[in-house]
Amino acid sequence: MQVAWFQHKITVLIMAQLSKDLQRYFFEESTGDPLTLANVLRLAGERTFGFLFVLLALPSALPVPAAGYALPFGLLLFLLAVQLLMGSKSPWLPGWIINRPIALSRLQAFVKHGIPWIRRIEGLTKPRLTLVCSSGPGRAMIGCAVASMTLFMMVPVPGSNTLPAIGIFVTGLGLLNDDGAISLAGLAMCLIAAIFSVSILYGLFMGGTLLFSLNGQP
Repeated sequence: MQVAWFQHKITVLIMAQLSKDLQRYFFEESTGDPLTLANVLRLAGERTFGFLFVLLALPSALPVPAAGYALPFGLLLFLLAVQLLMGSKSPWLPGWIINRPIALSRLQAFVKHGIPWIRRIEGLTKPRLTLVCSSGPGRAMIGCAVASMTLFMMVPVPGSNTLPAIGIFVTGLGLLNDDGAISLAGLAMCLIAAIFSVSILYGLFMGGTLLFSLNGQP
């Protein structure tokens, strides 16, 4: 019994290291030189899908300006989500994307604001309901939800990409830590985000239709 408890605690300590890894990589060991996504992915180890979901959703999920990130990161997230949906064990990204230099300063601001939120959720994570994160149907469900959220993320409507990005962020943290409960919470957020985003788009459509009809009246 004590051995099993000890192994469980070691597993939690090993898995809940994303915030420490990001802090060390982006601030303590950074040189200011351009970095590449390939270099950052070395932090992920075997947790690549969850790691990428968290990292790419982070700029849009935070309450800080992130103009210009929703579309390119949304496209990357969609590509990754489709691969997860299709049963891929490890993600694939084109070489020209993962080897493209990125200015470190452009990411440090988002990582700095994101680390406290990651730490809060990490404090709650532990391996549980692991079939949600490890089984084919569970991973397909996550992939489908993330793919749907990326479509809302990329809609050029102010404020419409934050909730979908938060849903992806939380779902990815659960996947990263093999915590099905956290991933299910993230999926619930994705559902709320979908309802909210559809309501906004519907309101804009109806408002535009009404305005068009009023302008068309003699």
